[in-house]
Amino acid sequence: MTALDHENGLVAMVVGSFTSVSLDPPLVGFLPEKKSGRWAGIARSGRFCVNVLGSDQQELCRRIATRGSGIQADADFSLSERGLPVIPDAVAQIECDIHSVLDAGDHYFVLGSVIDLRVSREQDPMLFHRGRYGSFAEIR
Repeated sequence: MTALDHENGLVAMVVGSFTSVSLDPPLVGFLPEKKSGRWAGIARSGRFCVNVLGSDQQELCRRIATRGSGIQADADFSLSERGLPVIPDAVAQIECDIHSVLDAGDHYFVLGSVIDLRVSREQDPMLFHRGRYGSFAEIR
């Protein structure tokens, strides 16, 4: 997730759960920890971009997940027509306005209203399960 926080500039976070919620209206969801400073920056912006990383972008995922404020000045990103930061070589970008934020224990369930969606390149998406990166298996 990326956003422009009015107070701190570019903010990015890696989420472990992201899902399609509704087709009509188009809604997506993710679950940030309540104590996450990165989530606080995204919340202040009121909108976000889901950057679906490719299976070949593990190093970028690690950098976003471990640095203090997410993507740093040396990262490759651009602004979309709507002014949201996007990772240009991500597999897909989903731009959203925050629709609602629901209490979910020690997390929030954030619903985003999809305002734009595009696929940037053909590549399997990144998967992370049980502490490891993985890939889809083709069944024939």
